[in-house]
Amino acid sequence: MSKSIAGFSKLSKSKKIDWIVDTYFSNAEDAKAILKQYWNSNEKLQQLHDEFIENTITNYYLPLGVAPNFLINDRLYTIPMAIEESSVVAAASKAAKFWLDRGGFKTKVISTTKIGQVHFMYKGDFEKLKQFFNHVKPKLTTDTEAITKNMKKRGGGILDIELRDKTSDIDSYYQLHASFETLDAMGANFINSCLEQFAKTFKNEALSFDLFSEGEKLINIVMSILSNYVPDCLVRAEVSCTVEELSDNNTISGKALADKFLQAVNIAEVEPYRAVTHNKGIMNGIDAVVLATGNDFRAVEAGVHAYASRHGSYSSLTHAKVEDGVFTFWMEIPLALGTVGGLTGLHPLVKLALELLHNPSARELMQIVAVAGLAQNFAALRSLTTTGIQQGHMKMHLMNILNQFEANDTEKQTLTEHFKSNTVTHSAVIEALNELRVSSEK
Repeated sequence: MSKSIAGFSKLSKSKKIDWIVDTYFSNAEDAKAILKQYWNSNEKLQQLHDEFIENTITNYYLPLGVAPNFLINDRLYTIPMAIEESSVVAAASKAAKFWLDRGGFKTKVISTTKIGQVHFMYKGDFEKLKQFFNHVKPKLTTDTEAITKNMKKRGGGILDIELRDKTSDIDSYYQLHASFETLDAMGANFINSCLEQFAKTFKNEALSFDLFSEGEKLINIVMSILSNYVPDCLVRAEVSCTVEELSDNNTISGKALADKFLQAVNIAEVEPYRAVTHNKGIMNGIDAVVLATGNDFRAVEAGVHAYASRHGSYSSLTHAKVEDGVFTFWMEIPLALGTVGGLTGLHPLVKLALELLHNPSARELMQIVAVAGLAQNFAALRSLTTTGIQQGHMKMHLMNILNQFEANDTEKQTLTEHFKSNTVTHSAVIEALNELRVSSEK
C-alpha cells in the first residue's frame, strides 16, 4: 500500500530505492535489479547523471540514432536523433537521400530575438505609469549590467523593454515586455535573472516616484519569467525541384505526386484535426535532434505549437507550391536553441552529438533542427499520398513486436524475410511466430 514519506530528498540514493521498491513493488529485489542494471559502471559518469536532476534512482535509456546524407546549404551532415518511435530515423534518412541529388536543403535564420516579461498589477492612472516607465527605463538596463556584461561582450544582451497595457484582458494588469539576444546560449537563466532585476528595480523606484499617489506606489509584481513563445526567433528551411524530379519510380508521375502532396498540405492548413498529427510528425524530427543536443524539447514544442495557432486557428507549419514547373516545400518555425550552457557542456553524448554536427553555433543548430522537421514531414506526406503510412511504419515496428515476445535471432531473420511480402500487424506477427515455434519443435 502506498504511503507518504518525509525527508525523501535527503535520503541517499540507495535508501530512496529501498523505500520505493518496498512500497510499490511486489518483488522488491527484481525491481531493484532492473533499476541498477541501467547504472553506468563508471562511478564518476553515473554521479554526473545523478546530479542532472533531483531524486535520481537510475538512468532512462533512449536510442540515439543517426540520419546521414543531409545536404544543408551545400554542406553534408549526419544528424543525431534521440527518440523511442520506430521509423522516424529511417524516414529522415530516406528524405535526406532523396534530396541529396536534388540540391539538398536550403535554410536561413530570419531572426533570433527572445522574449521575457515582468507581469505586474497597478491600480492607478495609466498616464502616470507611462511617465514612470520612461523615467525608470534607463535604470532597468543599468541595474542589470553585472548580469549582462559578458553577454554584451559577445554581442548579445537586452534589446528593448516595453510597457504594455493588458487591462482589457485583466483589470489592473500590465507588463514589462523585454526582448533579448542570447547568441549561442538558449538563455533561460540569463533572461530570468534580468527580469527579476527589472522587477526589483521597478518596484523599488516606484516607491519614490513623485507623481504617484501613495496607493499608486504599491506596484504588485506577480511574476518575472521568460516566454517560450518566440515568434521572432525564426528559421526557414526549404527544398525544391522540378515536378518531374519529384517522382523516383514508375508507379506515380511527378505531376500526380505533386498534386496529391499539395492537397495533403492544403488539408493540414485548414483542418486542425489533421494539422495536429501533421505537425506532430514534424516534431518527431525536431524533438529527436533537440533532445540529442541537450536542448529543452518541451520549450520548443510549446513555442512551435503556439506559432501554429498564431492566426487564430491551429494550422500546418509546412507549406507547398508549384510554380513554373518547380515544386517547393518549406517551413518557417520559431526555435530557441543553445549550444553552450545546460547539458551541452556536461553530457558526454550531447558533446559528441554537437561534434558530429561540426560544433554548430546556435544559429546553425536552428537550421539543422528545422531541416530534420521538414525532412520528416516530407517523408510522411510522401508515404501518406502513395503507399500509405502503415506499410513502412509497421515494418519498422516489426522488431519491437518480435522483441516483446522474445524472438531469437533465427526467428527474427525468418520473420523479417516473411514480412517483406506480407502485411505487418500485431496479430499476424504473433501468429507467424507461434507457427514458426510449433514447426521447429516437430
